[in-house]
Amino acid sequence: MVDRLNWGVLGPGGIARTFARQLPLSRTGRLVAVGSRDAARAAAFAAEFGAARSYGSYTELLADPEVDAVYIATPHPAHPEWVIRAAEAGKHVLCEKPLAITWAHAMAAVEAARTHDVFLMEAYMYRHQPRLRVLADLVRDGALGTVTQVRASFSFAAPMDPGRLFAPELGGGGILDVGGYPVSAARLVAGAARGLPFADPVGVSGAGRIGETGVDEWAVATLDFGDGLVAQVATGTRLAADDTLWVYGSEGYAEVPDPWLPPEGEPGRLVLHLAGEEVHEVTTPPAAQYALEADSVAEHLADRESPAMSWADSLGNATVLDSWRHAIGLTYPVEREVPPAYGTPVPRAMPTGTVAGLAKPVSRLVMGVDNQRDITHATVMFDDFAVRGGNTFDTAWIYGDGTMESLLGRWIRARGVRDDVVVVGKGAHTPHCDPESLRRQLAESLTRLDTDHVDLYLMHRDNLDVPVGEFVDVLEEERAAGRVTAYGVSNWTLARVDEARTYAARHGKAGFTALSNHFSLAEAYALPWDGCVHVTDPASQAWLRDRDLALLPWSSQARGFFAGRDDAEVARCYHSEANFARRERARALAAELGVPATAVALAYVLHQPFATFPLIGPRTLAETRGSLRALEVGLTPDQVRWLADG
Repeated sequence: MVDRLNWGVLGPGGIARTFARQLPLSRTGRLVAVGSRDAARAAAFAAEFGAARSYGSYTELLADPEVDAVYIATPHPAHPEWVIRAAEAGKHVLCEKPLAITWAHAMAAVEAARTHDVFLMEAYMYRHQPRLRVLADLVRDGALGTVTQVRASFSFAAPMDPGRLFAPELGGGGILDVGGYPVSAARLVAGAARGLPFADPVGVSGAGRIGETGVDEWAVATLDFGDGLVAQVATGTRLAADDTLWVYGSEGYAEVPDPWLPPEGEPGRLVLHLAGEEVHEVTTPPAAQYALEADSVAEHLADRESPAMSWADSLGNATVLDSWRHAIGLTYPVEREVPPAYGTPVPRAMPTGTVAGLAKPVSRLVMGVDNQRDITHATVMFDDFAVRGGNTFDTAWIYGDGTMESLLGRWIRARGVRDDVVVVGKGAHTPHCDPESLRRQLAESLTRLDTDHVDLYLMHRDNLDVPVGEFVDVLEEERAAGRVTAYGVSNWTLARVDEARTYAARHGKAGFTALSNHFSLAEAYALPWDGCVHVTDPASQAWLRDRDLALLPWSSQARGFFAGRDDAEVARCYHSEANFARRERARALAAELGVPATAVALAYVLHQPFATFPLIGPRTLAETRGSLRALEVGLTPDQVRWLADG
C-alpha cells in the first residue's frame, strides 16, 4: 500500500464531482490535476476542488509527471481509449463503469493494463461498502442457508432530454448506465454462495423496452447460475423501481436498502429475516464509498487489481451486459462499424517463414478466423495479433455462414493492410466438394473478403469420386487468373496429395504448396469432425520430412489436452497412455522453462524438421498471449524427440 496517491480527473462530469468531493475523506488520495477538452471547464473544476493544475486536453493530463493515477469519467464510448492511453503513459487507472460498451473492448482495456504493468479497476463504488462485505460473509458462512434467489434493481424515471442518457452514440440507456450494479451484485452473491469472489451465470435471458431514441428505457433479466440459483435484475431510465437488494435462502432472506447510493453520513444497514428469529438489523459505520474506492486503489497498487472488482470480475460483468443487451435487441452504432485502433502500441516482431508461391513472409503462427463474435471482437483480436507481429489469417467459406470472411475483409479494408497480410482461404467443403462448387465458393469468398485474390487457397475437404486432376486443373485456372496466388489442400490423405502432385508435375502445373491437416504433440486416434485427416502418426511425419510442402496444422495444441482439458471429445481423440506420458513430459519441461505446458506443446509443432505454420484459435487476448509464449521456447532436436517418444 502506498501512503499517498496523487490523482488526476479525466473528464470533469457529474460523477467526477462526487469523486472529487469525497477524495479528501480518503486516507491516501489527493487531487492534483484535472483534464477536459474544455479548458475553462477544467479550470473551474480545479478551482472548486483544490487541484493545482488544469488542462484543456486529456493528453496533457496524462503527461503530468505528478499524477500517479487517473479517474476516468468520460462518456462510455471513450472509456477503453483513455484507459489504454493512460496505461501507455504509465498511469494507474480507476475507470467509471462500464469499463467499455462491449466485453471485447473491456478485454482490450485489461490487456493494456497488464501489458504496461499498471493498476486498473472498474469503478463500482458500492462494492467498497463495509455492509457488502458483511453480506458476502453471511452468505458464504451459510447464515441464509442455501441461497436460491437474488433480486436487485437500479432504476429511475428521468426526463427525456438530448443528453448522454438517451443517446445511442454515447452508449445511453439503463443497462450500461446502471444495470451493471444489480448484475455485479448478483454475481457477487452467487460467488459467495459457492465460496468464490464472484460467479458467472450459465444463462442470461431478458426483455425490455427500447425507446424512440434507440436506447433501453426499461429492461429486466434472469441470470441462471445453475444448481437452482437464479437472479432477477431490472434497470431503467424512464421507470423507477424499488432499488433494494434482496437475497433469499432456505433459512431466510437478507435485505440491503439503498445498496448503490446509501445516504451519506449514515450507518450502513443490512436487515436479516431468519425463520424462527426476530428481525435483526446489522449496521456498519458511515462510509464515503468513493473515498474507500480510492483507498482500495492505493492499498492494492502493487497487485495491479483490487479484489473488490478484479479484472476477471469486470470481464464477467461485461459479458452479462452484452448478453442482456442482445436479449432485448439493443446494439449501438459503434458496434456496427470497425472501431478505431486505440493508443499507440509498439509493434513487435514475430518469426516468419516462406511458403512456395508466396512472395510475402508468413508469420509462424496463423490467426484462425472462425470464432469471432462480431466486428468489435474481431477487430480487438486482429489488431492485437498484428501488433504482436502476426500477418497471416486463416478463414473459410463455410465459417459462420460467411460472416467470418466478411469480418476479416472489413478489418483489412479499415486498417489498409491488404498488401501486408497473408489471407488463407478455404472452400469446397463437403457436400459441395467439386470443381464447380470450388469456383463458385471462391468467387463468393472474394466478395466477402472485399479483395481480388486470396494469397493461399486450400480445398477444405476431398472428394474421392472426383479425379485429382480435375481439382488441380481448376485450382491452376484460378491461380492463372490471379484470383489465387498459391494453392493447396486441407484434410486430404497423403496418398491423394502425392497423386495430385504427380499429376501437376506431369502437366506443368504449379501444384500444391501447402497442406492443412491436424498435427500436434498428441497423437490423434479420432478427430472431432467427419472428413478430417491427421498427420500425427510416425509414418505421416516421415512423409512430411520427405516433401517440400508447408504444413498449416489445425488443433495444434490438441484441443486443450495439454491445458488439462479431458472432456468426452478430448478423451475420444487423444486419451492413451502414450499421450498422457507426452503431457507429463510437456509439463515437466514447461516447469523447467517457466512457461505453460501448452507453450511447450505448440513449440514442439514449431520445431519440426519440416515447415510448420500452426493455426491458433484464441477467443481472448489472454489466449493469444498464451499461444505466443511458444515462440519463446527453443527446443533442441533431442528435446523434440524426447517430448514425442520419451
